[in-house]
Amino acid sequence: MRAWYHSWLAALRIARRDALRAKGRSLLVLAMIALPVIGVSAADITYRSSQLSPEEKLSRSIGAADARISDALSKGEPVLQDAQNMNSTLAKEYADDDYPDGPTDVLAALPPGVRTLTETQGSAKITTKHGLQPSVVRELKASDPMVEGMLTLVDGRFPKSADETAVTTAFLKNSGLRIGSTLRARQLDRTYTVVGTYERPDSLDSDEINVLPGALLDPLQKALKKAGLPTSSPGTSYLAQRDGGFTWNTVKEINTKGLTVTSRAVVLDPPDPSEVPLYAKSGFVFQSQEPALDEESRTILITVVLLALLEICLLAGPAFAVGARRSRRQLGLVGANGGDRRHIRAIVLSGGLIIGAAAAVVGTVLGIALTFAVQPLLEEYVGERFGSFELPPLELLAIGVLAVATGVASALLPAINASRQPVLASLTGRRGVRRTSRVLPLIGLVAVLAGGAAALFGSMVLQELWVVALGSAVAELGVVAMTPALVGLFGRIGRFLPLSPRLALRDAVRNRGRTAPAVAAVLAAIAGTVAVATYAAGSDAEERAQYQADLPMHSVSVWLTEENAARDMKSVRDAVSSTLPVKVRADVSRIAVGNPNCSLHGSYGEDSAQCGRHQLIVPPSHVCPLEAEEKGEAGPRTFSDKERRELRNKDWRCAEDRPVFSPADVVIGGPELLKVLEIDDPAAEKALKAGKSLVLKRAVLDGDTVGVRLVTDVEASYQAEEENRTPPGRVVKLPAHALPDSVEGYGISVIMSPEAAEAAKIGTAPYGAYYALERAPRAEEEQRLNLELDRNATNHVLMVEKGFVSDNDVMMLALAIFAGLVTIGAAGIATGLSQADAEADLKTLAAVGATPGVRRKLSGFQCGVVAAMGVVLGTVAGFVPAIGLRLSQRHKETSLWETQYEKGFATLAEKPFVPIEVPWSTLALLLIAVPLGATLLAMLVTRSRGALGRRAAT
Repeated sequence: MRAWYHSWLAALRIARRDALRAKGRSLLVLAMIALPVIGVSAADITYRSSQLSPEEKLSRSIGAADARISDALSKGEPVLQDAQNMNSTLAKEYADDDYPDGPTDVLAALPPGVRTLTETQGSAKITTKHGLQPSVVRELKASDPMVEGMLTLVDGRFPKSADETAVTTAFLKNSGLRIGSTLRARQLDRTYTVVGTYERPDSLDSDEINVLPGALLDPLQKALKKAGLPTSSPGTSYLAQRDGGFTWNTVKEINTKGLTVTSRAVVLDPPDPSEVPLYAKSGFVFQSQEPALDEESRTILITVVLLALLEICLLAGPAFAVGARRSRRQLGLVGANGGDRRHIRAIVLSGGLIIGAAAAVVGTVLGIALTFAVQPLLEEYVGERFGSFELPPLELLAIGVLAVATGVASALLPAINASRQPVLASLTGRRGVRRTSRVLPLIGLVAVLAGGAAALFGSMVLQELWVVALGSAVAELGVVAMTPALVGLFGRIGRFLPLSPRLALRDAVRNRGRTAPAVAAVLAAIAGTVAVATYAAGSDAEERAQYQADLPMHSVSVWLTEENAARDMKSVRDAVSSTLPVKVRADVSRIAVGNPNCSLHGSYGEDSAQCGRHQLIVPPSHVCPLEAEEKGEAGPRTFSDKERRELRNKDWRCAEDRPVFSPADVVIGGPELLKVLEIDDPAAEKALKAGKSLVLKRAVLDGDTVGVRLVTDVEASYQAEEENRTPPGRVVKLPAHALPDSVEGYGISVIMSPEAAEAAKIGTAPYGAYYALERAPRAEEEQRLNLELDRNATNHVLMVEKGFVSDNDVMMLALAIFAGLVTIGAAGIATGLSQADAEADLKTLAAVGATPGVRRKLSGFQCGVVAAMGVVLGTVAGFVPAIGLRLSQRHKETSLWETQYEKGFATLAEKPFVPIEVPWSTLALLLIAVPLGATLLAMLVTRSRGALGRRAAT
């Protein structure tokens, strides 16, 4: 035991001395191992810090209060709730006609000794430097100690009087205001002075202002009502404090008064589920759980981590091999003085242990420092402050142990090879004749075939993604095992190459122990990139085939969606015309029933009776027979599966409308609208000028007319629809001209001329405009347009049709750049090791008259050869998982569609299209640009002249 200890102690001292002597190689390996440690430890600390404790969550929702009390709007009738106040319901069952729906006197219902603080939240359009900005209004005395933790003061102070306000930092940034500026709400004459800025820890990007209770929302609702504009009902709750807090018995007592309670004491120490009446009534226990990784995500995460560790070992292994080779005389002396193979293995493994331990310490320290430095940026990115800065010691220790294990694993094969070296060969510096293993390539070939078959079986039969991932990983490892033999096959093309690339290729083939791991590392990175790029290219082709344009190409539409849109219509139209290259503008209106100042979607609340709506009438003969079955009007089963399938595929009445976003199905416009929508039909233009309405949806056409029902009593119309009765309202019949089914209406069913609307006494209101552009708008033009529109006092919907735009373009470019960096890095490592390993050969070349440029060319081609071999092999290996995943997805979606189709719930047009596309641009970048870049970079950083060497003693 004592001898074992001393032998390892000596091995550690020798390894430490060698690491210090070869600082460059040691730092290189340390950096390779430390980088993932930095990333994993930073990610772990960030995740743990972002997870809020129950106390921190309560602090952000109820501050320092003991509870938050809310009105359940049950007219004081008892309610039941769970401990977290996530779910609640009435304690009794009520019929529809006597269902309690109304407010409760909250303060009167509270037990004695409760101190409350009123909090009311609503919304308003606030004046800014640029125009108006919709914002949340929080009426709360924020300076009260009970609010501590909910709002964090950043600068200035919270308001103390009714004419002061504090705003969030996001509001201040977006509005262009500053502390000391004044603002007001639209329709309200009074102004408020900004006296401070604050932030909400749970929503850093929220536009919000804070005023004292009663200072803004109530006067604003009165002003809106006086102007005949729609109003809203702000929500009010109460922060409460009480000696002894709010126990579960107290919460249940308050529930009997029609109030719900979020109690600090109950949330932190919840009662047993048997003590919760809500669970007894529902028969179900509601549980709030943190989202966890599913099995598939865990499998992918573990696979990625293992492949990353494998790649580190593949990159670091050659460095230890070269170190062992450079120290072979020293290792030979150990053997000549009585040391056996165990001692030699211990020395090489000790090098991996020392560097792995150093990498663990450095990586962990840098990971902590990196997390601390970038945490504010991460919080701004996610829009939420993290909790306390947590350092999980056991998890960090596990990451460090993994780094040490990676270092030892990287040195394992070089240690075995060094221990097998004969002592005489080590002392004389001879390498001997080494043959490539014939068993390893065969094992790799079997793994490739077995892995590919498993991936295919998992995609086509089992339809399990984890089987596809596992089979692909096995196939990739098989290719890695075959890499030494494949490198030898690449060497056969050396006879056709010029001198420098031929020497580089010969050196790579002769030193497969150094070349193969670097090629395998490049292979792993490229295979992952090609797999993701191929899958993304197939997804893009699928989405491109399914893409539905909302407008003709290079067209723009602007819709005003709020009340009194006519006031701001001109400024909005001028903003578009002045910023974009407009070719044709088509102003349009909409049907307005009742108050024309109502918003596009009507109004809700007290003023909803002023706003009506319209309906396009579908003749009974045009109604799909399946609709009666779906409504239950034709019995439980009217049509067989075959009949339903025939109707959906061959009857135009049952064809589903194309999902296009359009806020109005009837628009009032002139011939310019036809030009913007690219409807080139002289007959249609003539009919529109003659006062006819153009019908783009065949279902609403009744002979040569189209019917529109004008509904004034909206609630009565909804009730009639629920009871399958004809809704009340005036019906207007308009002469119509039908357009062919091939004409795309982009969500518009009927186009009506202004003259026809006026003749039929149909009220209209401004709606917006469609624009045909001369070209696609530039990014800076869109930014200017958004700025101009934001300065206008209105809510709007802007749509710019650019055609299909892939979301994966940036990702695929980033993947290609990442793979390129890994490739160049691995190839550069292999080149640096080859230069250190073959310094004698380079000196021999110089001695026999080789020009200084040969050294530079040789280094460049050595790097390029490794990169090219890894890219080619990685490209082939990367197609396996991508094709397997796409086939699995195709088989799963097609099987589901076939089931729905046989039952008549799907059509032939809905048959899934899951193509397999080759990402040619990404492959071209990898196959051409990456090896070429690696070659040129190596040439640039390599010195032409090396150090002169003296003749070795014989």
